[in-house]
Amino acid sequence: MSESPQDPERILRRLEWTVIRRLDGAVHGNYRTLFRGFGLDLADLREYQYHDDVRHIDWNVTARLQTPYVREFNEDREVTAWFLLDLSPSVDFGSGDTKKRSVSTEFVTVLARLLTRHGNRVGALFYGDSLDTVIPARAGRRHVLHLIHRMLSRPQRDRSASTNLGDFLRAAFRLIPRRSLVFLVSDFISAPGWPEPLAHLAQRHEVLAVRLYDPLEMDLPDLGLLVVQDAETGEQVFLDTHDGGFRKRFAAAAERREQALRAALSDAGVDALELSTNDDLVDTILRFADLRKRRSQLAGGGMLPAHFERSPS
Repeated sequence: MSESPQDPERILRRLEWTVIRRLDGAVHGNYRTLFRGFGLDLADLREYQYHDDVRHIDWNVTARLQTPYVREFNEDREVTAWFLLDLSPSVDFGSGDTKKRSVSTEFVTVLARLLTRHGNRVGALFYGDSLDTVIPARAGRRHVLHLIHRMLSRPQRDRSASTNLGDFLRAAFRLIPRRSLVFLVSDFISAPGWPEPLAHLAQRHEVLAVRLYDPLEMDLPDLGLLVVQDAETGEQVFLDTHDGGFRKRFAAAAERREQALRAALSDAGVDALELSTNDDLVDTILRFADLRKRRSQLAGGGMLPAHFERSPS
């Protein structure tokens, strides 16, 4: 990144010219398709009918009456979106010129500006070693600049405590009472126990998991002897990456983590957008938009997505 860390205006102006204009034309008019189920007030309950959106099934009523019931909503014109931002030390990692934190900043800038350009409101919750910052939801370009500035000007967190996304998600559930669009932006390097509060949050809100990662976290090349540092705790260890057996074990462990993460997000009923430090942001978001559109069409045709085959626990 060539911009000064204290120059959110330059960052936003660059992204408005290079990214936001392209995406605005591509997704304009499709917000209800891409982010359906937010900005809604419950109006009534009725029995499920063919072509109903399965996302509106009320599982508690369905379980009591043994017949599928759906919620009917009055839809607001405006959207309220919240960014739950994991800004713990592990997001400062990047094997190249771009760190996961920079990817997070650009993603939040782009989505926040896309939403506020159409009169919607955005807010944010920041997590370091706890939920330490709440930015109320507001509209407008000036508010987006304020959000970027707060992200970029945060001090480095003390490495004495590990990340606990479960605590963060439980706090977010308490602080966002009205149904909203929620982006959870994290690398999901965390203490265990976060899938259940994520599923709980997804029962109230439309939650999209934005998973940050660096290719080096998946596949370790032959770089000889290395000193590596745990991004969360600061602990340092020596690794012999010339050892082919070690690299295979590393890749296998990374694949197991990937499978467990994807299963946890699927079980929570949450779609995931994966953002790598070497990805093109526009292409990634457009691929995700296409996925959401196709999934919405399947749901509208009466086909039940995998994570709706049973009631969330």
